Amino acid sequence: MNSEIKSKKVRLVGEKIESKVYTLKKALKIAKKLALDLVEINTKATPTICKVMNFQNFLYKLKKKKRKKNLRLTKEIRLTSYTNSHDLSFKIEHAKKFFRLKNNVKFSIFFKGRSIIYKDLGEKMLLKCIDLLSNLTKVEIPPKMDGKQMFIVLSPKQNTLKKT
Repeated sequence: MNSEIKSKKVRLVGEKIESKVYTLKKALKIAKKLALDLVEINTKATPTICKVMNFQNFLYKLKKKKRKKNLRLTKEIRLTSYTNSHDLSFKIEHAKKFFRLKNNVKFSIFFKGRSIIYKDLGEKMLLKCIDLLSNLTKVEIPPKMDGKQMFIVLSPKQNTLKKT
């Protein structure tokens, strides 16, 4: 970048600039006149390719894109403590689709009325979900009670994301 460039002649590219070969001093003057940085793009080319750009803005956009890429959504799948096996397998398939899209999945069971007495059935259902998805996921939040709702949060394992 700027004075760290070793090449004597450079091909200059960028917005509002005629793309042609300049001496390094002339290229640095052009960049300074535009209040931008001269950044080396390709050193293997003859002459070296340099771009006139705002380097700090470029780094900011790169970090922003990386942050956005790492952001994961949490999808919720609702169950009951008495969900039958066919319905459960159907919902597990939906969860697998969410994991392929790199989303976290929250399985939740809401206890209505007196069904709160059967918390153990709800916990068994959630543990069954963990067991069925154990090869694809890791447990972020184990079975946890929150008022009349019990839930777990599963996230996809990194090594399984690359395979699918």
